[in-house]
Amino acid sequence: MQGIDGAAIIVSGVGKRFLLRHTHSLKETFIAAIRRKKIASTFEALDGVDFVINAGESVALLGFNGSGKSTLLKLISGVYQPDRGEILTRGRVAGLIEVGAGFHPDLSGRENIYLNAAILGMSQKEIDDRFDEIVAFSEIEKFIDTEVKHYSSGMFLRLAFSVAIHTEVDILLVDEILSVGDEPFQHKCLAKIRELHERGKTLVVVSHDLDMVSSICDRGILIRDGRLEFDGPSKDAVAHMRG
Repeated sequence: MQGIDGAAIIVSGVGKRFLLRHTHSLKETFIAAIRRKKIASTFEALDGVDFVINAGESVALLGFNGSGKSTLLKLISGVYQPDRGEILTRGRVAGLIEVGAGFHPDLSGRENIYLNAAILGMSQKEIDDRFDEIVAFSEIEKFIDTEVKHYSSGMFLRLAFSVAIHTEVDILLVDEILSVGDEPFQHKCLAKIRELHERGKTLVVVSHDLDMVSSICDRGILIRDGRLEFDGPSKDAVAHMRG
């Protein structure tokens, strides 16, 4: 592993296992018990993964579907806990993983900004200071006092992403950024992410858009079948994955 003096994220011997159930109904479970048939098995999503990400690095987590990269991102964010090993982070972490997961449909956009920003760790003063910028970035000024349940999916995503991207963080975790909003908004989001990285924030990105991650990430970590297969320059990691 790399040195840890300037580390923002340390992943050490991490393993994560999920239980897969093969039956669903009470009847199936009862019959399986009588026949002594296994009704569940385990899936090793990650197995002994080690790496260090230094403060200010931009890193892409790469891999095909089911490789474990999104699981790894959720472990770093704290959504999941590892079954083996440990993950250490330094500084405030924000994850753009399940955008808008904490939004309440019966609250207005304004109220949801304060609620979600607080969940992401911002103080009242920080939210007050950034409120106008958050609303302007989301482009839904006219609807900010409307209940979120009346928003279109695009409006909802724009506001949720805007709250997350304006959080004062040290580490930003991003999962499938290009699924957020329409194309002009996606370009604006990418520009904002690049701006945060230029300001020295640590960036970890998961995306199927290999050309995009090559352009915004300097380093690529390739995960295959739950194990680390390649760690190096992002363009080399993409070439390794494609090859």
